[in-house]
Amino acid sequence: MSDPQAPGGERLLLVSTNYAPEQAGIGPYATQLAEHWATARDAEVHVLAGLPHYPAWRVDPEYRGRWRLVDARDGVLVHRRRHYVPGRQSALRRAAYEGTILGHGLLAPPRMARPDAVVAQVPSLAGGLLAARIAARHRVPFVPVVQDLMGAAAAQSGIAGGGRVAALAAGIERRMLARATLVGVIHESFAEGVGALGVPAARIRLVPNWSHVTPPTRPRAAVRARLGWPQERTVLLHSGNMGVKQGLDVLVETARRAPELHVVLMGDGSCRARLAAAAEGLPNVELLPPAPEAEFTDVLAAADVLLVTQRASVLDMSVPSKLTSYFVAGRPVLASVAG
Repeated sequence: MSDPQAPGGERLLLVSTNYAPEQAGIGPYATQLAEHWATARDAEVHVLAGLPHYPAWRVDPEYRGRWRLVDARDGVLVHRRRHYVPGRQSALRRAAYEGTILGHGLLAPPRMARPDAVVAQVPSLAGGLLAARIAARHRVPFVPVVQDLMGAAAAQSGIAGGGRVAALAAGIERRMLARATLVGVIHESFAEGVGALGVPAARIRLVPNWSHVTPPTRPRAAVRARLGWPQERTVLLHSGNMGVKQGLDVLVETARRAPELHVVLMGDGSCRARLAAAAEGLPNVELLPPAPEAEFTDVLAAADVLLVTQRASVLDMSVPSKLTSYFVAGRPVLASVAG
């Protein structure tokens, strides 16, 4: 007996370790993509995801102690699988993170009828491998969308053992991408790196990210007053992950050398406690939790300059996801990245 048809004649599976309610990184893009398929295409959409944990690198309290569950979110069935979440980053911990995602996904794949296609959000190596395996089992197209390549990112991340991780990750990425029907890249500069991993140009497609946030609505002066930011001070704001890859120590040092500036680090991540300790005694450094979704772009727009810091070069196989939100806020963007 054949599988029942999805409402719109399509059944799609998206594999993305990160998904709503995560509000940073690639989670919002995965979420809006799946919801678009469910509404605009009237498709039956399933997502294989991990437990919400980014950018804090702590499992969301609502999901702690859960092993497997299915969330129904805005017309999408989200199959969540528990995995290890490292509070601090190292080569060994990152391997355990990816390994548990892969192992649990292999042990308990989504319970669903045969999909028509399987799409994966990369850089999750485990997610890419799981998607390739599921697509091969059902003999359907496998399409990874490259948001970042772990091999390139690990080489410049500053994580202990990053060189070994980079070599291993690049090998896995090469094998995974070789199985793809098509490979999506979010920026044209990624095509060269994907091509270097053996993907022919004819199989590479540009799939740029979009702005997933709404424009600011409140007056800047009112938001600054509520946040306690003096109108006469120049406010520099970094929003997003506070990890090793971001190299945010440079902003603390900037504040130390330029006391006339007010530096705001807004977000969460594995380096947050260390940054707070480094900034102790600096009255012009402020650490804030992530802003609520409804206020996010209002807070961004209240700053004078929005900051991107990254150990790797921007567009060197890594486009910070915060950039699309920064652009919606309409403030100048200053980048401090490797050459």
